[in-house]
This record gives sequence, structure tokens and C-alpha cells, in this order.
Amino acid sequence: MRYPAILGVTRPPFLVLTPVCVLVGIAVFVGEGGSVDWVAALFVLIGAFSAHASVNTLNEYEDFRSGLDLRTLRTPFSGGSGTLVAQPALVEQARAIGLVSLGFTAICGSILLLRVGWGLLPIGALGLAIVYFYTSEINHHRWLCLIAPGLGFGPLMVVGTYFGVSGTWSWSAALASLIPFFLVSNLLLLNQFPDVEADRSVGRDNLPIALGIDRSLSVYGVFVALAYLSLGLGVVLDLLPPGTLAAFATLPLAVLIYRGVRRVVDRGGPLTPDIVPSMALNVILTLLTPTLLAVGALPGF
Repeated sequence: MRYPAILGVTRPPFLVLTPVCVLVGIAVFVGEGGSVDWVAALFVLIGAFSAHASVNTLNEYEDFRSGLDLRTLRTPFSGGSGTLVAQPALVEQARAIGLVSLGFTAICGSILLLRVGWGLLPIGALGLAIVYFYTSEINHHRWLCLIAPGLGFGPLMVVGTYFGVSGTWSWSAALASLIPFFLVSNLLLLNQFPDVEADRSVGRDNLPIALGIDRSLSVYGVFVALAYLSLGLGVVLDLLPPGTLAAFATLPLAVLIYRGVRRVVDRGGPLTPDIVPSMALNVILTLLTPTLLAVGALPGF
């Protein structure tokens, strides 16, 4: 698919994660017998897309400005899009796109506040803060860096969607949001593995830098286990319907990814390019598991 070069900074192929997480919130609400306010759902989706595009774009801008993009060995899943490296003259346009997208998210959030109430404000405010400060501040604090992506796409997006279309809170949505929380945090964690030296050179402090690759992979394994334990707990507590157990179908894929990365790490030497196939499977895992969760939450599944 062709699009103007400057839009490369939004990383269009990765924006598909947004509708998946929004779908989880809507599916949980529908599964509980709720009647969706589809106008509100549209504003939720547009606002979520804008937030995702904004954080991607501001990340590209900051990484180029810091010189990180010039030191990183890019893979299809890490190291940025390469748009600004190839066309440095677009750097200020990239920053403008990031800020305008963030403003558009704020506008959508404001409309939703008027439709469903001020209960959405804390979620929206925290989401905007994560988007704006993710690269410039959060990436310099190892534990914040670990959980911020999952927090954005898990509890904030899933619970925010549920509240946005219903005007109410839900323990079911909160528990369902833990699955993308752990998986998306893992997605970004694994993508940091090839970039340790480059990230360290610009002052970042993520888990692979702080703990090393081997211990960070153990954290990855714990987060995978917690994702599926959260799903099982939701069904046991009758907060999620039995149909959501369909998401357990991806568990063998998660084991395959962990073992694949473990082999590369234990072998020693450079991680790239041998880790790339596992990174690709990790993207599939992160998209497919919440999708199956959402489908399983719908009535009649």
C-alpha cells in the first residue's frame, strides 16, 4: 500500500493494534447485554487511532533528533520506520503530525466526556500524558518503560472504550484489559532486545539495559504467564464468559516465541537477525490473542 512519505512516521502497519484493543472493550460490553452507542464508539476509535499515530510519530521525531535512529540496526519491528533518516527535511512536519494527532485525540475525548460523563477524564488525561512523555521521559525509567505500552493499550484503551460506549465501569472490562496489558508490554520489551547498545548511548534506561537480555527474557515469560492466568481467572470468577477461553489457542505460539528467543540468547553473539522471526511471531501473538478474546466475549460464541 502506498501513502505519502511523511505518513511513514505514523508506522501505518502497526496501527492495526488499535482496533483490536477497542474491539475488546466493545465486545465485553455487548457480551454483558449492553446496547452500544455507535456514535460514541466512532469517537473512541478515531481518538484511539490518533493517540497511537501520535505516540509513534513523536517517537520517530525524538529518536531522530537524539541521533538514535542513526545508531540503530533497524528490523521490520524495531528501530523506527526510517522515514526521517531517509528524508531529514521532514522532521518538523513529523513533530507537527504528532502534536496535531494528540490534539485530535483530546478533541475526541472532550466530545466523549460530554456524551458519557466526566468519569472518563482520568483515563483520557493519563493516556495523553503517556503519549506525550513516552519517548522523552518514560523511556528513561525502566519500570515505567516496561508497563507504559501495556497500560496504554490495555486498561486505558479497553476500559476507556467500555466507559466511552456505556458510561459505566466494569470489572469484566478491567480484567479483560490485563491480557493486552501484558502482551503489549511484552511486544515492546522484546523489540528492545536488538537495540540495547544504541538505546544506552542516548540515555535510555529500559529493562534490557538495566537487567540484561537473559533476565529480561525471564520477565517476558512471567508476563506471558500472567496474561493467560488473567484470562483463566476471569472465567473462573465469572467475569468473562467461557467463550473467551478461545484465546488460549495462542498459548503454544507464546511458548514457541519464548523458546525461539531463548535459543538465540543462549547461543550468544548478535541477536539480529536471528531474533527477527520470533519478533514477527510476537506481533501475531499480540494481535491474535485479544482478537480471540473479543470474539469469545460476544453473545452466542
